[in-house]
Amino acid sequence: MSDTPDAKTADLCDAHAGTPRFQVAEPGFLDYGGRRSFSGPISTVRAPEDNSLVRKALEEPGQGRVLVVDGGGSRRCALVGDVLAALGQKNGWAGVVVNGCIRDAEEVGRTAIGVKALGTHPLKSGKRNEGQRDVEVRFAGVSFTPGHHLYADADGIVTSEKPLR
Repeated sequence: MSDTPDAKTADLCDAHAGTPRFQVAEPGFLDYGGRRSFSGPISTVRAPEDNSLVRKALEEPGQGRVLVVDGGGSRRCALVGDVLAALGQKNGWAGVVVNGCIRDAEEVGRTAIGVKALGTHPLKSGKRNEGQRDVEVRFAGVSFTPGHHLYADADGIVTSEKPLR
């Protein structure tokens, strides 16, 4: 269950920009998932070229949440592919935002989940069980805090401490 499925980030900016606890991410994220617009409460993973914790998160019931994956902006490997996107869809995640790369872009595009990332890379990540779960991560000029709310569409990504209507 997303917060406001039809909320457009431009409209949210018009209504909330400059207010406390509302943030607008810097541009640079591309759409790869089958859903271009998605929103929900934030859950996070810090994943240093290791997607072990990403898989563990997406194996859980998503309950309409958005998984924000901080891969440090690495372009040396992919942190999400078709298998993890399908897992996220199956388990009720609204979307995944990756500060890094994905792979299997065509298959991910046929999955009914939102996926934004910096680019694609064919090499899969390591599996060392490294990283952190549900900690605040910061990239694109935004602090992504677990439990806060993320809204994404073709125009970009915004976050808010509270759900926006």
